[in-house]
Amino acid sequence: MTERIIDLRSDTVTRPTPEMRRAMAEAVVGDDVYGEDPTVNALEQEAAQLLGKEAALYVPSGTMGNQIAILTHTARGDEVLVDDQAHIYYYEVGAPAVLAAVQLRPVTGLCSEEGSERLREALRPANLHFPTTRLVCLENTHNRRGGMALSLPVMREIYQVARENGLAVHLDGARIFNAALALGCQAADLAACCDSVMFCVSKGLGAPVGSLLCGSREFITRARKYRKLLGGGMRQAGVLAAAARVALADRQRLIEDHAHARYLAEQLADMPGLALAQTRVDSNIVVVDVSGLGLTADDFAARLAGRGVLVSVFGPALVRLVTHRDVSRQDIEKSLEVVQEVCAAAKTGIL
Repeated sequence: MTERIIDLRSDTVTRPTPEMRRAMAEAVVGDDVYGEDPTVNALEQEAAQLLGKEAALYVPSGTMGNQIAILTHTARGDEVLVDDQAHIYYYEVGAPAVLAAVQLRPVTGLCSEEGSERLREALRPANLHFPTTRLVCLENTHNRRGGMALSLPVMREIYQVARENGLAVHLDGARIFNAALALGCQAADLAACCDSVMFCVSKGLGAPVGSLLCGSREFITRARKYRKLLGGGMRQAGVLAAAARVALADRQRLIEDHAHARYLAEQLADMPGLALAQTRVDSNIVVVDVSGLGLTADDFAARLAGRGVLVSVFGPALVRLVTHRDVSRQDIEKSLEVVQEVCAAAKTGIL
């Protein structure tokens, strides 16, 4: 019997639960492009209500949701301000330039406790030589900053600065429910600090496919046309939306993932040769620096994989471990044993 693989690469690797599979099999469906899929319609209504927005749009992926938001908020040649480590800037294939013909300008520290001040510093006066700054994109939780949850007061401050300067704000809230639980607030509180927000049901929530883009009714009407333009108009999508509804109803279970991540981080921090690459663990992401072992991140990840534990390479010396629905406390303990073995072997020079 093959030993079970423990997959800590991402919370996107979860499998649908039996309840999700039943909901998918029994879903009442219609043609969503005609607005006739009752399960999709119910999901969009629930998402909008949870986030305190007027309407929502079900899309195939978080990247598509973010790009539709940028297309809807901007015009060709506009400038969009993003954090220098933002998912939109780092992992979305240069889509804003290709699809919306906008310029992304990375702002160091935009998604930090000094975010409002960093935004003020980034704003430029009207000038013939400058593009028109139209949009600010935030991220919460922040993937490349170790799943950091940007605080509600800071979100409010940034939104206020943006409004004072005539800028719209879009939130890449792929893991917004993780952020809300970490901060002890409601997802709608965070969504109130932006004009549009995207969240994924296919990450920590555990559904197989999809994201929701939420905003005003007028915004979503325009966004729906961009979804069609990008090829995201799905037909009997209620089969997928049914699983998303189950996942959304079970969002409180993310607390378990956070507890697993904190325990994982505490144990890893005590292993010689490893160092946490983040000051705190807010949610379900742990980033570890392995340079103290004399290994590259690629080498470290390969050695773990050879022992049945998968992690993501996050930089030359950084690896990322993400807890999720399909990882138990027993899996965490087993993963720690494997990491300990790899660390010991690296220290002794034994491959």
